[in-house]
Amino acid sequence: MSASALPSSSDSGTETLPADTDDNSEPILQPVVDRPVPVHFRSDPAVVLQSAQFALLILAALYLTRPIVLPIVLAILLKLLLQPGVRRLERWHVPRVFAALFMIVVLFVLLVSAGTALSGPAHDWVEKLPDGLPRLRERLMFISGPVEAVQRFLQNAESYVQVMSSQNVTTATSASAPSELSNILFAGTASFASGLLTTILVLFFLLVSGDLFLRRLVEVLPRFRDKRTAVQISNQIENDIAVYLITVTVMNGLVGIATTLVLWTVGIENPLLWGVFAFLLNYIPIIGPIVNLVLLMLAGLLTMDSLFHAFMPAAGFMVIHIVEGQFVTPMLLARRFTLNPVVVIISLIFWYWMWGVPGAILAVPVLGIIKIVCDSIGPWAAIGHLIEG
Repeated sequence: MSASALPSSSDSGTETLPADTDDNSEPILQPVVDRPVPVHFRSDPAVVLQSAQFALLILAALYLTRPIVLPIVLAILLKLLLQPGVRRLERWHVPRVFAALFMIVVLFVLLVSAGTALSGPAHDWVEKLPDGLPRLRERLMFISGPVEAVQRFLQNAESYVQVMSSQNVTTATSASAPSELSNILFAGTASFASGLLTTILVLFFLLVSGDLFLRRLVEVLPRFRDKRTAVQISNQIENDIAVYLITVTVMNGLVGIATTLVLWTVGIENPLLWGVFAFLLNYIPIIGPIVNLVLLMLAGLLTMDSLFHAFMPAAGFMVIHIVEGQFVTPMLLARRFTLNPVVVIISLIFWYWMWGVPGAILAVPVLGIIKIVCDSIGPWAAIGHLIEG
């Protein structure tokens, strides 16, 4: 299939594909429908079993190859986020290579600037923590009884399942603890730097290549119906996931700004730091806001004099999160991106187990891609319907 048969990457109107033609007739352009036409396969039990086995093998491979696959997946999602900006620069006659490089530099500068600006306030809070622990312990005295009971239970349970080591082994272990800690920190930093470099490289070439992989896939597929379905699925994934990422990023930014203003109003020190925490943690549905709520509650208990004022930061953030999570974001994404909350929770737990915190951030976009693909394949349509909210 020629390159002109693919839909253009511009934002203009209806995209077209060539229809099936006879040998003596000219190709007739027909519009691509908004949603993919489902592809039907035989529902043979043997085929279903083989598909399940193949899916398990894929998941095992994703788990074992996390250091390689995770940066690539992050690059793909960042490509969906930055692609509209690259296309806008192309319409302004900027070469694609320079447009991709510019978007990556802007993203990198924003991240580095935010990290540099927030490192000072974060260090101040870390220094205050040891002096504030007695005050925090005093204010949380009402839950100390249940906590101590749980700790005693865990200690008793550990005494039944652990074998006490000898004193020499204990001494050797404690002596080598600092070196082991430094080795772990060094390995973690090296792994993060390697993953970041891989993500940037893959992201750059994905932005430069554009629709190259889609064009090659269309050329390989034998039938016109398969070519059209592949293009439609790809377009829907790009459009829906890009809209989701952009919408969530904008809403998270507004949540961060609102949180900063609320904390500045109630008198919490370094409100910008907590606003950035709210922005970042809001990318993890359900779990992220809960973590941020607990952090704000602890910050209020550490810095505020009265209990009423101590719970004001957490209460203000809870109001912001309810308005954003229950009204604004669902209203903006209802027509494109509705997912079953139970499936979202299961997806968060699963991808956190697979890939850690990055997996929890990627859980919802990956679930949305799975839904789009399942909706387009006949035997898997029931799975897509189950995922839908």
